[in-house]
Amino acid sequence: AEMMVRREPIGVVGVVTPWNFPAAMLTRKAAAALAAGCTIVAHPSSETPLSALALAELGERAGVPAGVFNVLTGKASTIVGRMCEDPRVRAMSFTGSTEIGRLIAAQSAPTMKRLVMELGGHAPLIVFADADLDKAVAIAVDAKFATSGQDCLAANRIYVQRPLYDRFCTAFARRVQALRAGNGLADDSEIGPLMHERAIKKVEEQVADALAKGARCLTGGKRHPAGPLFYQPTLLADIGDDALIMREETFGPVAAVTPFDSEDEVVARANATEYGLVAYVVTENGGRQLRMGRALDYGMVAINRVKITGAPVPFGGVKQSGIGREGSRHGLEAFTDLKYLCLDVA
Repeated sequence: AEMMVRREPIGVVGVVTPWNFPAAMLTRKAAAALAAGCTIVAHPSSETPLSALALAELGERAGVPAGVFNVLTGKASTIVGRMCEDPRVRAMSFTGSTEIGRLIAAQSAPTMKRLVMELGGHAPLIVFADADLDKAVAIAVDAKFATSGQDCLAANRIYVQRPLYDRFCTAFARRVQALRAGNGLADDSEIGPLMHERAIKKVEEQVADALAKGARCLTGGKRHPAGPLFYQPTLLADIGDDALIMREETFGPVAAVTPFDSEDEVVARANATEYGLVAYVVTENGGRQLRMGRALDYGMVAINRVKITGAPVPFGGVKQSGIGREGSRHGLEAFTDLKYLCLDVA
């Protein structure tokens, strides 16, 4: 017998994208599905639908056949619910909160859909005493305050080894205090507005909870005069692990810093979460770099850097931060099925 294995398109793919990075989220998913030979039905966030509609228009101008790249705007519960129920949709690709991801998984179960999910993150940034101080502070600023903290990759919990802790907090506070808030289209703006009033209130709740439990506010800590949806770049220190900000994802410009003593201790504290998307480590010790890369229970670990994304990267998390990967060949293969052929050609 002659045996062959080949990959075939899985079929129609439902794509559900969040309000942050509205163009990038859709193109990353759509590119892989289309390259695999699938058609897609996309539902963008109702808070940022225009980017998806513009991409559909550009696709039409470029000659994408009708019915291949479809965008449906409207009420998420109605549209996404029907996508999950419809047996013609063979896969669902979703980026968003873990809570909504669970709902999509449950609603997709009766039709046994393939799931690709990039869900919530609660990234730790771990700074060891042997780290270069200026480099560690620069990494902390970039990992926490890019896109005003409205990013699933943002460093939410910053652990600094005790011998470096006081110096780090002082230097980090100076950098945070100097961040400029303003119109996102202005060249000198580093911190923009949050998405909506709910986001502001969540940040306020987390800051108030941390302060009530003994944290110190080194800079910021309240709304910014730039506008109703602006919050001051904020640094909280001496935060206990029982604070909300150490347990819940933070989508805002608030950095939470706490000391640690040993490598084993910080690994245990960093891993003590349902999330497992990305972790950051700053250390000059080569052996520790490898140990931390293995010990941290995350889908991605960045050592001495912040930028880790790109087309060749299998982007995704473990635990309740996701299922599957986006990007690289793994992201494309997610939208294919393996078919095995056994031929008796005698």
